[in-house]
Amino acid sequence: MRLLAFVCLFALLLRSTATAGKSPYPQTRVDNVVDVLHGVEIVDPYRWLEDGNSPAVKDWVDAQNKYTQTLLEKVPGRQQIRKRLSTLLEIGSLGTPAPVKGFLFYTKREGEQNQPILYVREAGKDRVLIDPNQLAEDGTVALDWWYPSRDGKLLAYGISKDGSEQSTLYVRDVGTGKDLADVIERTRYSSVAWLPDNSGFFYTRYPKVGSVPKGQENYNRHVFFHKLGSDPVADPKIFGEGRAPEDMISVQISPDGRWLAATIFQGWAKSEIFIRDNASADKKFVPLVEKVPAIFNVTLRNDRFYVRTNHEAPRYRLFLVDPSKLSRDEWREIIPQGKDVLEGVAAVGDHLLAEYMHDAASRLVMLDRDGKLPKNIDLPTLGTLSGIGGEWDGTEIYYGFQSFTVPTSVFRLDLTTGKQELWDRVQADIDTGAYQVEQVRYSSKDGTKITMFLAYKKGLHKNADNPTLLYGYGGFNISLTPIFSATRFLHLEKGGVLAIPNLRGGGEYGEDWHRAGMLDKKQNTFDDFLAAAQWLIDHKYTRRDRLAIQGGSNGGLLVGAALTQRPDLFRAVVCQVPLLDMLRFHKFLIARLWIPEYGNPDDAEQFQWIQAYSPYQKVKAGTAYPAVLLTTAAADSRVDPLHARKMAARLQAANSSAQPILLRQETRAGHGAGRPRSLTLDEQTDVWSFLTWQLGMK
Repeated sequence: MRLLAFVCLFALLLRSTATAGKSPYPQTRVDNVVDVLHGVEIVDPYRWLEDGNSPAVKDWVDAQNKYTQTLLEKVPGRQQIRKRLSTLLEIGSLGTPAPVKGFLFYTKREGEQNQPILYVREAGKDRVLIDPNQLAEDGTVALDWWYPSRDGKLLAYGISKDGSEQSTLYVRDVGTGKDLADVIERTRYSSVAWLPDNSGFFYTRYPKVGSVPKGQENYNRHVFFHKLGSDPVADPKIFGEGRAPEDMISVQISPDGRWLAATIFQGWAKSEIFIRDNASADKKFVPLVEKVPAIFNVTLRNDRFYVRTNHEAPRYRLFLVDPSKLSRDEWREIIPQGKDVLEGVAAVGDHLLAEYMHDAASRLVMLDRDGKLPKNIDLPTLGTLSGIGGEWDGTEIYYGFQSFTVPTSVFRLDLTTGKQELWDRVQADIDTGAYQVEQVRYSSKDGTKITMFLAYKKGLHKNADNPTLLYGYGGFNISLTPIFSATRFLHLEKGGVLAIPNLRGGGEYGEDWHRAGMLDKKQNTFDDFLAAAQWLIDHKYTRRDRLAIQGGSNGGLLVGAALTQRPDLFRAVVCQVPLLDMLRFHKFLIARLWIPEYGNPDDAEQFQWIQAYSPYQKVKAGTAYPAVLLTTAAADSRVDPLHARKMAARLQAANSSAQPILLRQETRAGHGAGRPRSLTLDEQTDVWSFLTWQLGMK
């Protein structure tokens, strides 16, 4: 009753101020900026909010943050929400171990630690190798990535601050725990390939700021070689010169050091592979595959290459390639396309480990090195594999597994005997047996059948009165599979329903599924999501006033489109680190990388696709919008915070309902990776306070 009274009081207050002609929100300047794109006038009244360094914008953000906190701090039960979330966030994380010549490298976070720690296990004893928690009191320094040398004695790793993901590469002596003098900047998302003798490594890095025209520093990722002890400034460029700036290049090397591969991703639907024979006199790269509109991945071994591709096989297949016969005509298919999606293949010793996806859940199959003698590996339940660790000449693997009600567990599998055992798992003080998970199918607008996971407490009554959170993504070939999320139990424990549909644009059903939700077909993704909401209402799981939607990044675009296309369908929207002004998205940070997924607004035809749904331009004055919480972060180096700022301003000015439009911009965080537990607790407290308030949960 207290919560209902507060909701009613706030609604009356907001309605009375609106009636009086006074906005309850901080004052926002309106500029009459008009662009003419392909003959169409585009009005952008909040262009000035794009400049995050402007003092005026900083003042506006401060005022918005204060307004948001003023409301959320009044939510009844907020302190209990924070206390429960704090306990849930003490449920840590566990990475899949990487075995290397008697060493085991793995990450683990426990209790109140802000960041996962990298451990090394040797002779059965664990010791801390890298602890980012010691590098910043507030936990805002993160370990981004790490690569052990072939013998496990050295480790290249990347460190960044404030969630920026702008890594600096260091090299650590595993035995002493001390860093070498080698330090390389601009190594965001770096790919590292060690020479077998540890004398150096190939790696990727971005150009130094100021060495390229403004705006190009986030592109032009190239391959370099670093000899330990040398000056990184003089590192020779090995691959990438003259290629498109948006090419995303990664590098790997065969165990004997002879073969070097550069894989180039051009968006999320096409890749190319070039091979260099390090034993040759000219050391030139030659194409293994190029100019084919499909995905190709390669795994290098001394005497063979394994190539996984979706070319003429949308659910992927595997080829065996002789290094001396790279011509496509010489490739031999050893794992044909099947009913399920071949997600990945690990080559360990004399075995292949094939990871499949069946109806958005994992399967694991062991085969011999030629793709024969398949044997299914039993997994604990319907869930998701989260990494496979094994040596190229090993006889064992470690694999991570999790599900909606199963915290991450790591199993060790002996490839010789086929026996497996639990190696370690995350401890969670949750009665997971109290919850039920089901998978349903529903029809989208065009009749396409969509699968959706539902999780809730056992004994749920379909009385159309259950607070329900619908979460989605739908893009970039990324699959939403059953994973363990501790903070969602705050919702489930209160009798809430969690719904996660497998939208077109994702990778759950192969490349055809991905392509059915990208470029000119992006509206399919939104239709799938809206149909999921309607299905939940029609089948009495919930009703409009108890239904909230949530999504982040590309998922923020998703809920932004859902919000503007069907504002009548939801009570609340949580839109996190979103893309929303799709007519200008490609002008900021690294967003040109996403043109192959969304299209290019500078192209007249593609402009038409994008304009048809771009959420920022679809906000209409006088519309009754649901409650909205937009979250973003000042240090986000992927999606510029301008999207959330501009959308908040436009919605606040346009909304005719009494529901709040709130903006939350974090100052010392980025897109999400590397965010410390302390800042996660602050953000989750605000998100769940908002949802609890709006969905009328006690």
